[in-house]
Amino acid sequence: MTDLFSPLTLGAIELGNRILMAPLTRCRAEGEHVPTPLMAEYYAQRASAGLIIAEATMVLPGNSAFWHEPGIYSAEQIAGWRKVTDAVHQAGGKIALQIWHGGRACHPDLNNGVIPVAPSAIAIANEEVHTPKGKQAYTMPRALTDDEIPAIVEGFAQAARNARAAGFDMVEVHAANGYLIDEFLRDGSNHREGPYGGSRENRSRFLFEVLDAVCAAIGADRVGVRFSPLNSFNDMKDSDPVGLYTWLANSFNDKNLAYLHLMRGDFYEKQTADVLTPMRKNYRGKLVVNMGYSPEEAKNTIAEGKADAVAFGTAFLANPDLPTRVRSGATLNEPNPDTFYTSGPEGYTDYPTLPG
Repeated sequence: MTDLFSPLTLGAIELGNRILMAPLTRCRAEGEHVPTPLMAEYYAQRASAGLIIAEATMVLPGNSAFWHEPGIYSAEQIAGWRKVTDAVHQAGGKIALQIWHGGRACHPDLNNGVIPVAPSAIAIANEEVHTPKGKQAYTMPRALTDDEIPAIVEGFAQAARNARAAGFDMVEVHAANGYLIDEFLRDGSNHREGPYGGSRENRSRFLFEVLDAVCAAIGADRVGVRFSPLNSFNDMKDSDPVGLYTWLANSFNDKNLAYLHLMRGDFYEKQTADVLTPMRKNYRGKLVVNMGYSPEEAKNTIAEGKADAVAFGTAFLANPDLPTRVRSGATLNEPNPDTFYTSGPEGYTDYPTLPG
């Protein structure tokens, strides 16, 4: 019987279990968005995950959305990440890098005054971003021109090459949570005309161009993609999320990707629907699910064949030894939200593990 501790093949790599670590922005990079030895310690502590999916990482300079997030576009960043991947591999783990462009969620105060870009000139409303000047309202983005898009596509492809040079086992393309690719996909943020706007086929064009370029760069069997059909974070919405993502699920069947990673819900609980059932029904590849799973529900999800793996976010943040705790039924540490985005080891590398 398949369970959380059954091995799993995801594309080119073999996982020892089906308990994955979801990508979690932690804002511990330093200087020019360079990963640090503290980040190596943090990820190595969590190497018992079947696969660690490291945090959202900038594919191009000038697109910071979190102030201290890492990048993967410079030699210094590649070298910093190499220390992370070496530490994880030495601890027996597997690790992927989530590659990302923040789109309209970027802010001029984080990017030397550069105006953020998006599919359409529509600002994020009713949310704020942390900057060196304190919390700021999001600014009006500039709509990308069609001829600017190929350079961003190539940025993703080069980021994938750099990730492999840094020792990552695979990459996950971030197409969720209101960042640039997701902004193109959903009609609440994409009001453009032409080849990248209007129909779902056109709104998906940028995503497919990115994926094709990334797959050509490192091989489709080392590429995953993450979606959030319902999440209203970053002021996102779509008029027909189930229809859009059912269509996408079918469209991915000839891509031979390592996996699709599905966030099933909405951080703010504004949008509700069952996106898991149509995704599982229509997508023939490996499906990773995420968002609000308890260990017990995760066990049932795998046993019933509803997904191939479950990614845990804050539970892994607070429990470096999460697979051991799940297997033994031990109590889980509670995460401390006050330290999610601070600096230093507190609330980062100091969560306790089980004795022995």
